[in-house]
Amino acid sequence: MNMISPKQDRNVALVVGPTASGKTALALDIAKKQPSVIINADSAQVYGDLAILSARPGENEMEGIEHQLFGYIDGSEACTAARWAEDAKAAIAEAHERDLLPILVGGTGLYVRILLDGIAPIPEIDPDIRQQIRKMETLEAYRALQHLDPVAAGRLHAADTTRIQRALEVVRSTGKPLDQWQRRKTGGIGDRIKLHPLVLLPPRDWLYRRCDTRFQEMIDRGAKEEVARLLARNLPANLPVMRAIGVAEIADWLAGNIDRDVAAERAQIATRQYAKRQYTWFRNQSPSEWPRTEEPLNNDIDHLIEI
Repeated sequence: MNMISPKQDRNVALVVGPTASGKTALALDIAKKQPSVIINADSAQVYGDLAILSARPGENEMEGIEHQLFGYIDGSEACTAARWAEDAKAAIAEAHERDLLPILVGGTGLYVRILLDGIAPIPEIDPDIRQQIRKMETLEAYRALQHLDPVAAGRLHAADTTRIQRALEVVRSTGKPLDQWQRRKTGGIGDRIKLHPLVLLPPRDWLYRRCDTRFQEMIDRGAKEEVARLLARNLPANLPVMRAIGVAEIADWLAGNIDRDVAAERAQIATRQYAKRQYTWFRNQSPSEWPRTEEPLNNDIDHLIEI
């Protein structure tokens, strides 16, 4: 990566892909070749309570390179994509002012999309309308959406309850279909930076083996104790930290309902399923012009640095 001045050219590197695909290693390799700041773009790694279960890089793994937006939010809060995007904008601007290369690294596609493209300025949904829609059967809501917003209905599966409800509450509350709001996105920085993206899509069998191995390593590093500390906080069950992969499984282990092996197996299955969803998202939703690599990242990754 031959970038003379990140500040002048507004260069931003972006490394995305499913969990355990090697993003952290690649970001570090880039950062060793040019003064850089690595900026987290993973929704789990923002939380201070999930150092181990989110595979957040530790001090030794950071190798003296500055990292931002890692573990900076308390688990009692719910970080939104919009909040992260604002924080990432500030971190990128600060890096440019210091003539450092911002390297965004993570597996949360929604975060990256909102940062680059902006967010639709949809007004607040009428609470009464939302309550009415949440009481509807999914098929009933889908038929109502077909009548009021056929474009949105045509894009959605008839059993996709969450997205159907969202599209229906938007059109009923605002009088405008969802796609009209989405075309008016604001706040994105994609047109103000020079982006150097790379999407990691390694072989799935290699990826799933990495997922399995990594969770066993998490247990060895103290994931059980991390979950015990989290449970001791008595946080609401609907918070993101409480729904992170591994928390429920290890909580059952702590309660004596299952043993270590069963907890690990369940968490490994959940991790592989999550990796599969991420893989599919980045393969289908990333812009077609973004470079992709299907090579498994071992030690020799220099040839991938020219993003």
